[in-house]
Amino acid sequence: MTNHWIDIRNADVILIMGANPAENHPVSFRYVLEAKQHGAKVLSVDPRFTRTSSKADVYAPLRSGTDIAFLGGMIKYILDNDLGHKEYLQLHTNATFLVDPRFQMPGELDGLFSGYNLDKRSYDKATWGFQRDENGVPKIDPEMQDPSCVFQLLKKQFARYTPEVVSDITGTPVEKLEEIYGIYGASGQPGKAATIMYAMGWTQHTVGTQNIRTMAIIQLLLGNIGVAGGGVNALRGESNVQGSTDHCLLFHILPGYLPTPHAGLKDLSTYIEKTTPTTTDPRSANWWGNRSKYITSLLRAHFDQALTAEDEFGYQLLPKLDEGQNASWLMLFDQMIRERIKGFFAWGQNPACSGSNANKVREALSKLDWMVAVNLFDNETASFWKGPRMDPAKIDTEVFFLPVAASFEKEGSITNSGRWAQWRYKAVEPLGNSLPDSELMNELQHRVRARYAAQGGAFAAPILNLSWDYGFKGLDGKVGNIDIHAVAKEINGYFLVDKEVNGKQFKKGDPVPSFAFLQNDGSTSSGNWLYCNSYNADGNNMARRSHSDPSGIGLYPQWSWCWPVNRRILYNRASVNADGVPWDKEKPVIWWDGGKWKGDVPDGGWKPLSQEGTKKSFIMLPDGVASIFAAGMKEGPFPEHYEPLECPIEKNPLSGTKNNPAMKLFYEGEEKLPEDVFFSSDQRYPFVATTYRVTEHWQTGVMTRNTPWLLEMQPHLFVEMSPELAKDRNIAQGEMVKVSSGRGSVEAVAVVTKRFRPFKVQGSTIHQVGLPWCYGWNTPNVGDSANLLTPTAGDANTMIPETKAFMVNVEKLEG
Repeated sequence: MTNHWIDIRNADVILIMGANPAENHPVSFRYVLEAKQHGAKVLSVDPRFTRTSSKADVYAPLRSGTDIAFLGGMIKYILDNDLGHKEYLQLHTNATFLVDPRFQMPGELDGLFSGYNLDKRSYDKATWGFQRDENGVPKIDPEMQDPSCVFQLLKKQFARYTPEVVSDITGTPVEKLEEIYGIYGASGQPGKAATIMYAMGWTQHTVGTQNIRTMAIIQLLLGNIGVAGGGVNALRGESNVQGSTDHCLLFHILPGYLPTPHAGLKDLSTYIEKTTPTTTDPRSANWWGNRSKYITSLLRAHFDQALTAEDEFGYQLLPKLDEGQNASWLMLFDQMIRERIKGFFAWGQNPACSGSNANKVREALSKLDWMVAVNLFDNETASFWKGPRMDPAKIDTEVFFLPVAASFEKEGSITNSGRWAQWRYKAVEPLGNSLPDSELMNELQHRVRARYAAQGGAFAAPILNLSWDYGFKGLDGKVGNIDIHAVAKEINGYFLVDKEVNGKQFKKGDPVPSFAFLQNDGSTSSGNWLYCNSYNADGNNMARRSHSDPSGIGLYPQWSWCWPVNRRILYNRASVNADGVPWDKEKPVIWWDGGKWKGDVPDGGWKPLSQEGTKKSFIMLPDGVASIFAAGMKEGPFPEHYEPLECPIEKNPLSGTKNNPAMKLFYEGEEKLPEDVFFSSDQRYPFVATTYRVTEHWQTGVMTRNTPWLLEMQPHLFVEMSPELAKDRNIAQGEMVKVSSGRGSVEAVAVVTKRFRPFKVQGSTIHQVGLPWCYGWNTPNVGDSANLLTPTAGDANTMIPETKAFMVNVEKLEG
């Protein structure tokens, strides 16, 4: 989230799309209802009429997988009706930048951008750059009239997205499109703000990243980034998704979103040189230019502090990816089923249910030598070998189960969607032999280290040099009990020598006050530069619980702590004009009082843009402005509608390029696995399907299916369908049906409801159904995972799977 939960109440318009917060993020929805009480308009766009939709001022249906078409039509509406915030665009975005005149777009190249290579299924981006002056600074047209400027190219790109074309793709009636476009577009006036709330309904597509990009463009056009009540706000599926990604849950990043080194980055200096963005624009802060400070401080936290600059502070001890290696979620199980992975830790997860194409996942687990399951309860992953289609006599995977403590049985921090890191105290002792995650890791670390120390082994140095000073050590060198506060303090970071920085003197052992004080000479440590400021000389800032709100808009700066440096709204210098005057004087986020910024922690403390020596407002980007044109995207610098990999129509109504031309498939250059066959416009699977959560069950239901009263409330897998489809299939309410795709099938209870209605798409009637994904065979008589139906196909940029739009059949079970 660029903003935070409470800030939703400041919005004048709330668009909820790809999410159902009333049911799946109910705490957030209190702020939606509060905004509505203050006069805000709530818009719900969803294939299904949900509990969120029931509280909306306007509801619009759309076929799953057509969000870019819907939002592209909104971009055209905003541009055609001159609803954009021109001054905001000129000051804070690259709308004025001139693009290479050789650049071509899908309207000219039948759905492709210039530079596409069919054999490689990727783009040569040589024509995607900006025109630059002799100093390397992008050339601009301040009035945005040049045909090569980003603003004019944006107009050209979305000129094709007329209401009639969009309606023909999405199935949304034209009048609903125009009603929502008009309400949302009105937020482009200074003093008005609109926000978007989205979740997995947007991300889990082969165009998932571009779904969000399209909305980001809309927010920039309307000046809704950096302001109170604005932003692009992702609703995380559980309380610490944000924290887990901040601290490098994903393979391609280290803590603080530093790139994971690959084999070609042979030393620390090369890593810094090749991964650090550069700029020649004197008005760009280019904050990632500080990467050398952050990676060096991270290494000092990771490894033995006796390592010096000559040792590259331990850089050679960091794991390196092979050149071009992709170790994302889908790839893990694809490599596993091909017997290229020997062991697997399933820590706090249940991929046999949560993984797309779950039969492939379960088969992959059977190819392992060993697996360790760490969880509160037995589940479909831990006992996969006993599940459907499995023959235990033919499976050699050795499975270990480690019982772990629940969240309320341990102390530590969580970081919610709004980036608020909040400290939680242990309420009760863990049951039985279960242990907190940190104690399991401590035991594992000690035993592995002792084995290496005694017996040696390939590349022992990373283990033997690992820093592990999180409590009192016994004679055997083992930490008796992990001090979780020591972990949090190491994440914040220390001065390792006496040092003067920014005119302030620090002693060895002093906590670093914030990331602006981190150094690249080895004199500071920090386990995550973004969290430097979270546990400093003031104490554990994450544990603060003050209700004081000097801002009056719900920032509550002394409640918990928010990365970075307790800034509550990101890009907040874009909430003011060139003189530092807020666009919204009733709900200012920050303002310039003539000598300094007041309000929230400013996104860079430089003077307003009209003054000398300042820096542009989007400090993390080399050009210093937000990217309407984003050359870093794999499938194009502007969004374009492509059909889901499995869809009910023969062709893309906008072009001859049906699917995302850069999406990730899993059989190029190798034998195609049976699990990776796809079924589009196939009469055996005529209905669009999507998956979602229910309030009563959390994630795959491992905890909630083991809570009897919750299981009683939602006791069985069900499939929702329209009365029209039920009549066509002779299915009555409550009857058992079989839902099948090309990958598997499940038995479900039929829920016949007007929440789903047929779509009219290209003159044909398209039916859609929906299933929750919280069930599994390990709980008796509840049904199995809806992910047995979903395909293995990934977004081109993030590799997230496409589980929100795929094709199925629905048949009545006889007898």
